[in-house]
Amino acid sequence: MELGTNWHKWKDVLGEAVQIGEKLGLSHDNIDDIAYRLGQFLANNLDPANKEQRLLKELWENGTEEEKRSLASMMAKMSKRDSLH
Repeated sequence: MELGTNWHKWKDVLGEAVQIGEKLGLSHDNIDDIAYRLGQFLANNLDPANKEQRLLKELWENGTEEEKRSLASMMAKMSKRDSLH
């Protein structure tokens, strides 16, 4: 399966990116900001490839900026945790 359509593979890649950011010395605030910008880019430019991504897009589109930042932070944390297991 290609990366975009497989939810677990997509989360693994995000988790690995978070780990790389940490190894490079990025703070959690910086990582969260990058996750927020990535979320904004994905919501604006890509059609969700699976039901999980569609849910994230709907949450994103209906959230305030603060809620979007929280969602991005939670995705970064969840992706990192899941990629460690």
